[in-house]
Amino acid sequence: MSRHLSRHLLSFATALAIAAVAGLAHAQTTTPDILNTPISGSVASWIIRTFGLLTILSVAPGILVMVTSFPRFIIAFSILRSGMGLASTPSNMILTSLALFMTFFVMSPTLEKAWKDGAQPLLAEQITETEALNRIAVPFRDFMAANTRDKDLKLFADIAAEKGQPAVTNGQVDLRVLVPAFMISEIRRGFEIGFLIVLPFLVIDLIVATITMAMGMMMLPPTSISLPFKILFFVLIDGWNLLVGSLVRSFT
Repeated sequence: MSRHLSRHLLSFATALAIAAVAGLAHAQTTTPDILNTPISGSVASWIIRTFGLLTILSVAPGILVMVTSFPRFIIAFSILRSGMGLASTPSNMILTSLALFMTFFVMSPTLEKAWKDGAQPLLAEQITETEALNRIAVPFRDFMAANTRDKDLKLFADIAAEKGQPAVTNGQVDLRVLVPAFMISEIRRGFEIGFLIVLPFLVIDLIVATITMAMGMMMLPPTSISLPFKILFFVLIDGWNLLVGSLVRSFT
């Protein structure tokens, strides 16, 4: 398990590095050439390239996270915590870590394919950085396309057409169209799942509020009474097992 996880992490790191230097591959052949001060040529261009590389590397993890199953998981977990009335339990670190490991589980076939087809041949110096980037993008493109609503995809395709930009390149949907469509699809599904999660807790809150009002306990917050019942309800139905299993099975 640790070997597969390490391989997946290496694939992610390789994809980050490739995405950062692919645009600079025509000017420099290796990564050290990019970071070293040029012996000849413009120092200003070297500064701009280095600044661009560092900027891309700083935002690349967030970009890669948004093209995986992570948004749906973290949105559902956050809504669950709010629905139960827990301000900081489980903590953000726990929820984020759980969402990340679930993301690795769901994205395992995609990461394996990206590693075998793109990252591994690149490390063996069998293909160029640009070709490796294209190969690594293919499994992620297939995953996003399979989990994107046609309505959301059509929205960005129409916007691109209005601006005179092609939505399809070489028979494939352009990533600048597919990625935002995938993101809003995932956010929408996360809120749909969150609504189903919050609904039973809302019923418990209404029942407790009705009982407390009928008993004349106006000054007693109903949430302070309903909280232990909501926790007990979630534990009795084995909520974490049901929620995690449903979230993982929701991906195609």
